[in-house]
Amino acid sequence: MTNLPPPAEELRFLDAELRQLDVRRATLLRRRAWLVHTLQATAARQPALGPGTAPVGPPAGTGAAARRPEATAPGVQNVLLVLGGVLLTIAAIAFTLVSWGHLGIAGRALVLGALTVGALGAPVALLRRGLRSTAEAVAALGTALTVLDAYALHEVAFPGTDGAGYTATASAVLAALWAVYGVRLGLRHPLPLAVATAHLPLLLGAIAVGAGPYTLTAVSLATAAGGTAVALRAALLPVRIVAVTGALGTGAAGVLSAGWLCWSASGPGPAARAAALLLVAAALALVAGRFVPRPEISVGAAFAAGLCVVAGAGGVLRVTVPGEWTVPGCLACAIALLATERTRLHHPLRQGLVRASAAVQGFAVLWTLPLVAGCVLGPAVRGAHPWSGTPRDFRDAVFAGLPRPPYAGTAPLVLAVVAAVLVVAGHRTARRPAVTVAAPVLGWAAALVLPVVLQLPYAAGLVAHAVVAAAALFFAVRFGRADKRPSPPSLTALLLALVTSVGLALVSLASEPATIAVLGTLTVLFAAAGLRPGPAPFAAPAALCHATALACAIGASAGRPPHHTALLVLVVPAVAALIASRTGGSRTGGSRATVPVEVAGAAAGLLALALAAPEPPMLALVLSLCGAVAAATALRPERRAAGWAAAALFLLATWVRLAAWDVAAPEAYTLPVTGPALIVGLLRRRRDAAVSSWTAYGSGLAVTLVPSLLAAWDDQHWLRPLALGVAALAVTLAGARHRLQAPLVLGPGVLALVALHELTPYLAQVVGALPRWAPPAVAGLVLLVLGATYEQRLRDARRLREALGRLG
Repeated sequence: MTNLPPPAEELRFLDAELRQLDVRRATLLRRRAWLVHTLQATAARQPALGPGTAPVGPPAGTGAAARRPEATAPGVQNVLLVLGGVLLTIAAIAFTLVSWGHLGIAGRALVLGALTVGALGAPVALLRRGLRSTAEAVAALGTALTVLDAYALHEVAFPGTDGAGYTATASAVLAALWAVYGVRLGLRHPLPLAVATAHLPLLLGAIAVGAGPYTLTAVSLATAAGGTAVALRAALLPVRIVAVTGALGTGAAGVLSAGWLCWSASGPGPAARAAALLLVAAALALVAGRFVPRPEISVGAAFAAGLCVVAGAGGVLRVTVPGEWTVPGCLACAIALLATERTRLHHPLRQGLVRASAAVQGFAVLWTLPLVAGCVLGPAVRGAHPWSGTPRDFRDAVFAGLPRPPYAGTAPLVLAVVAAVLVVAGHRTARRPAVTVAAPVLGWAAALVLPVVLQLPYAAGLVAHAVVAAAALFFAVRFGRADKRPSPPSLTALLLALVTSVGLALVSLASEPATIAVLGTLTVLFAAAGLRPGPAPFAAPAALCHATALACAIGASAGRPPHHTALLVLVVPAVAALIASRTGGSRTGGSRATVPVEVAGAAAGLLALALAAPEPPMLALVLSLCGAVAAATALRPERRAAGWAAAALFLLATWVRLAAWDVAAPEAYTLPVTGPALIVGLLRRRRDAAVSSWTAYGSGLAVTLVPSLLAAWDDQHWLRPLALGVAALAVTLAGARHRLQAPLVLGPGVLALVALHELTPYLAQVVGALPRWAPPAVAGLVLLVLGATYEQRLRDARRLREALGRLG
């Protein structure tokens, strides 16, 4: 059986279907009328055709597409109407300003009155005929004529009145007339024009009566209030846009004027009056934000309101409390704004006030930056003049040769308060990781600048900064993760501890005992923190760096020259190698500290080499000790490559020692390398027969043969060339005996060059005895022979290459 709906439901269904049919029928009728009109127009343009013939033309649809107009009819209409209205307005202005003087009073009144009445009355008839666009254009001409009427009335009837006062009255009257006119006729443009003009009467009237800056500011805020009210109540979009633009412009002008009056006031009374104006602006912004439908606009209005409240309070505090307490007072007002978070205020308004509070707190922190930057960077000046004498107080030690920021006495309080606010707010915010990083940084900054602000004695300031570094290290160790990488708060604390330690070490350079005591304390602190796997990658290298500085300070304090201090500095690379050997093989977090520790040890070794460089004997000793440390490091399986560094260091130590003994023969430097290198190559060839002779013996032979050959080329005696030739012959015979490529190439090559060097004088005599045409002839003959036997020479060269390739 068919499931029929109830009668009422079926009736609604049928009514809906009939409405759809009516809509479809109306659409089809309009399409039919258009097609009929198109066919009639086509038939009128084409000649009559014979019976039974059809018009020949493009396919259906293509002709219509080709004849589609480039501009729509409403667009053409609007262009014509706007252009006509503009031209008539220009003509009316020209008539009023130029041709006005040629008519009498009656003629003037008659002409302008007739034009204005006609322009304002014509839209009534046009609207009755449905010509709304034309009515808008003519009405726009009429509104422009009313402005000209007001100007003409001033020139004729009130020539002596004040221009500002007359303009204020005229703008008020015109705004009212345009508003009534637009409402009565239902036109679009008079209402926005009336709203824009309505922003002028109060300001112009206040200027006309000679109002002061406070009155003008109040008038601007009152005008902004009126514009805000219109924007909230208006239904038309153009009216709302004009009202919002005017309200923002006059409101911003009023707020800026009130802020300038408040912060430039010379006494509490003027500052309080300007602050009251800022409070009025804040109330206006809050009211507007409460009734605005869009939440983001409400947030922005509340943000501006919060800034106005804090600016007013700060301006009053500036003239009632000492200068250094102005910023803390503004900060207190900003924190008070956070109390609105617990009220029943509209949520976007609360959000905007909280953002305003955060912005003010950020500005307060920026105010403390010069003092914090001076405390961090100022001690660097001490590095240029170490141990120059104990300063009077800690502030003089930190700001040595730097300007001191004014009104910095309350900077620690500001930093501590903002840090406390972040700690409290961190439990209720979604950005808790950022808060947990920012709060310790601000607390550290407060503790860092406190000894400077209090002007503590020099020793007390050093102790205070040492306590700050120790507290940061304790925080990093306490809240660090032993089995993972450091957490963001722990990493932040480590970086703060490092920055504090560097500044403390630089400040301690003012006094010799303070330098040694501070560097020793920092070494112990960071060494203790480096025992934990979490902070070890940062703390252990820092401890080694401080230990290096301590070694230099101890050497300088003992009066030893720098090359003797280098031996003391070498203790640090040795300790670093020992620490790396203990942590390098572990699979815990300690392995992450291996590379930083080794880098710190290598840096200390380079410093020791730099200190010992002026004294070659001591430099040789330091190189040997560095080589011993590198060799000990190479004992670890994962650091076998350090053996190359050890060998290079031992070799350099030998060369430096020979240079210190004034040994000029290059063989004294090269033979200690060639012997061990050939022994190592021989052992490697015995272990692996596939190793090339170039890999096994090439470097060892070249180290001695090449420098000796260069020395023999300039040697005027016979002993070195003879010894080098014998050595090259022995290398050649050994290569031929064992069929090795490297000795067979290096040995004969060196032997041939030595022989050439020895025969050079005789060759020069022979060349001098020959006629000048002989060398070119010999060269030509050689080239001819080579050209004739080119293929045979290539075959011989290929056979020689294959023979050398078959050698070991």
